Amino acid sequence: MTVQTQMQQAIASAQSVQASLVQFSLETENQKAKQLFEDLAEQQKNILTLLEGRYQQVLQEEPQFKQSNL
Repeated sequence: MTVQTQMQQAIASAQSVQASLVQFSLETENQKAKQLFEDLAEQQKNILTLLEGRYQQVLQEEPQFKQSNL
């Protein structure tokens, strides 16, 4: 498994976690739990942004990733 593939999988997993947290916040009626899920979803969004940024950086720095990404 290449680094590119691993990063793509990590990004997909992070997106899935964020979507689940948002869904949990929408489904719960407990206000404390709702706030917790919303806060965690926001933190996960920040993590996702960092992962995506690193992925783009790797694509720019590693020409072999660009070739296989086309």
